[in-house]
Amino acid sequence: MNNNIRVERAIKRVSQQDVADAIGVTRQTIFSIENNKYVPSTELALRLSAYFGKTVNELFRIVDSKE
Repeated sequence: MNNNIRVERAIKRVSQQDVADAIGVTRQTIFSIENNKYVPSTELALRLSAYFGKTVNELFRIVDSKE
């Protein structure tokens, strides 16, 4: 799964810690999501989408293993 969290943070000019504090997770969680080391739960994906004002589909994309 790929995501646009880092891009959206840059657009909004917020740090990983700012996002983490706003949605109730650790900075390490945001780091892991951005680096595709952790796939967020549906609830966390929804919280991220609400925070950035984007749909889940705009933030996350499932990548075919053949790509």
